[in-house]
Amino acid sequence: MQLFVKDLTVIDFSYLCPIRGMVGESWIVDVLLDGGLDEQNMVLDFSKVKKTIKNTIDDVADHRLLIPTACSQVRWQQQGDRVWMDFASQKGDIHLACPSQAFALIPTEVIDFESVNDFLQKALREALPENVQGISLTLRNEVLTTPYYHYSHGLRKHDGNCQRIAHGHRSPVTVFENGIAEPKWDEYWANRWRDAYLGTQEDLVSVTELQLSKQSNINDESHYGFHYIAPQGDFQLAMPKVCCDIIPHDTTVELLAEYMAITLAAKVPESHFKVIAYEGIGKGAIAVRG
Repeated sequence: MQLFVKDLTVIDFSYLCPIRGMVGESWIVDVLLDGGLDEQNMVLDFSKVKKTIKNTIDDVADHRLLIPTACSQVRWQQQGDRVWMDFASQKGDIHLACPSQAFALIPTEVIDFESVNDFLQKALREALPENVQGISLTLRNEVLTTPYYHYSHGLRKHDGNCQRIAHGHRSPVTVFENGIAEPKWDEYWANRWRDAYLGTQEDLVSVTELQLSKQSNINDESHYGFHYIAPQGDFQLAMPKVCCDIIPHDTTVELLAEYMAITLAAKVPESHFKVIAYEGIGKGAIAVRG
């Protein structure tokens, strides 16, 4: 007997890519269970499907930085609950020192649907009851016909997992200028924030202040340093400047929508702008300026 759930959850995360650097992503998860019937004549109660599977996926992958540990560009070490990460990409070297829960270590050369699927299935097999004999996941992107960006960020003031300094989203944006949809501004933001790290001005520090691994060989000319202490611990990150957009406030979707609207109103003072900005899939904020 098989049981399926479409759109079970969404994983918002970032991952490291040798070509693109740090990439923000949002994947939809569908699940198919195979097994015998339990004492309720069910493979698994739908409420338990949603609770057990969603919670497990959230625990091991959501709002984390996914690391392809078999990739030759990766060096990492762990002492207790702290991980030091060094990664070489075509965009520049990336360095982190964070609590272990900020990362998901995937034994693969490249982060893709297949490698993450294998990683999640292993975690789920340990969490599901014995009568569930098989589990199949489908990971997929939201189908978008309008421009979108991939960004990564961290929210030091957030009391949940958004405080992790390197997680991200794949998000569309729609801009109206004087009440008319204006695709050129959608494209502007999609290009500006393609594979970008959105850093908060308040979190900027000199890279010389960061306690990174001995493998790091960077300076303030090439990299921005970010550092903050949040409830989950001490988060430190050095990113190539070419990958960053420094925002003068927190990078919640509410403030990002406001930032986009203010930026456009400054570019075209005579126009009125409405920005519909998403954070991942199916949620976001609206800001109006001008």
